[in-house]
Amino acid sequence: MIICGIDEAGRGPLAGPVVVASVIMRPGPKIEGVRDSKKLSKKKREKLFGGILDNAAEYHISVIDNYYIDGHNILKSVMKGMEECIDSVKNADVKFMIDGNYFKLEDGRENNINFETVVKGDDKIYEISCASIIAKVTRDRMMEELHAKFPVYGFNTNMGYGTAKHIKAILENGPCEMHRKTFLKNILIKIPLF
Repeated sequence: MIICGIDEAGRGPLAGPVVVASVIMRPGPKIEGVRDSKKLSKKKREKLFGGILDNAAEYHISVIDNYYIDGHNILKSVMKGMEECIDSVKNADVKFMIDGNYFKLEDGRENNINFETVVKGDDKIYEISCASIIAKVTRDRMMEELHAKFPVYGFNTNMGYGTAKHIKAILENGPCEMHRKTFLKNILIKIPLF
């Protein structure tokens, strides 16, 4: 049985996309140092990222933007990304190992998929850890690029998360087009969002 790990990055930020990644690693020794991306330094993640892609038999990265998130909610957005990753896999004899405790698709399609959800899987299952690193590095790079366009919010350091400085910048400047408007309701009670 071939294992395909799936994980996401960016479920909780106030801005930017959520990124879901899937990966099937080639047989052979595991890459040393691979673990949950949140427990690795940026430098270490970046170094491992290249090695993971070089040793992957297959991988897919699904980017679900803030507009979709606002239109459908974050959970449906993550499920959409996971479904895109699953649909991209060419090998039929695969078991999908998914980080977390929830995986449900429309029309019960998940019942036809060989999968298992694993709580804290990004620190327990090698393939999920690899997917975690792919998703995190991809999303961080995207947020760093957005910083060049919207420098006032500090996306290059907060990655869109609701830090005190980020929230202060939103209150002083209003949201930008990359903010998740549905995530800002409690912050911007007195400021019109649209």
